Amino acid sequence: MKKIIALFVAALVCVVSYAQADTLRILAIGNSFSEDGLEYLPDLLEAAGVHNVIVGKLYIGGCSLERHCREYRGDLKNYRYSKSVKNEWVKEEGVGILRGIEDEPWDIVTMQQNSGSSGIYETYNPWFGELVSIVRKHCSNTGARIYWHQTWAYSRNSDHREFPKYGRDQKTMYEAILDCNRRLLSDNPAIAGVIPDGASTMFVRTSKLNDSKDITRDGYHQNYQYGRYTLACTWYEALVAPFTGKSVKGNKCLLKASGRELSPKAARICQKAACKAVRAPFATYEAPYTE
Repeated sequence: MKKIIALFVAALVCVVSYAQADTLRILAIGNSFSEDGLEYLPDLLEAAGVHNVIVGKLYIGGCSLERHCREYRGDLKNYRYSKSVKNEWVKEEGVGILRGIEDEPWDIVTMQQNSGSSGIYETYNPWFGELVSIVRKHCSNTGARIYWHQTWAYSRNSDHREFPKYGRDQKTMYEAILDCNRRLLSDNPAIAGVIPDGASTMFVRTSKLNDSKDITRDGYHQNYQYGRYTLACTWYEALVAPFTGKSVKGNKCLLKASGRELSPKAARICQKAACKAVRAPFATYEAPYTE
């Protein structure tokens, strides 16, 4: 626990260097869960009047840490690379992992495990370390910070083929994810911090926004309204707020442009869940959302 606290203290120290930069550049190396997490981030940035944040995401559906490394080893071209420079996504299909890594002098590079293996620590190694080495070798910013994207547990009634690994129990899966995250942080002191989508999802699940689908659209991917919105708020609060000094709390984005409009009350609940998760990224399963 002391190691984990020390890591977050170090991450706070990094805020000074963020504030001195003209532009914040964030790259996510992930899969559909990072797609869920980042899709609405440009909308939040636009609503906040923030135009100096560049966001990139490298996507292969269901991609694991191991596959990212094998894609690199084989110089394969299976990624979709999306990039937002002026708060609007532009996408390229059929590119390799280096298309994203070499595209910008990224300040932050995020990584995640695929959802089914997110609570099984044996699947993290040696692949996490190898992926970090790939980034260090090819990213032009030698000081790029590595953040871990904490994913979420499936809905209680999910039919995902990998849910049986956790006894088809949401609490078991959530706790396994947290345990893996703690171990990863302890084993890798260079990790600058966590984007706690798992915790923010858990908080929304205990709020008035929860429904029979458990904020997902299919039992594991976030729904297109407040599910994805909560995740975008979490990314904003964890990575952008330290750079701009502007919290996501009070952000006026209601997703009108995307056709997924939220009520102001729903937006406040999502924003509060995100802020609470950033403060408590390892919150217990029973921790409730409170008004």
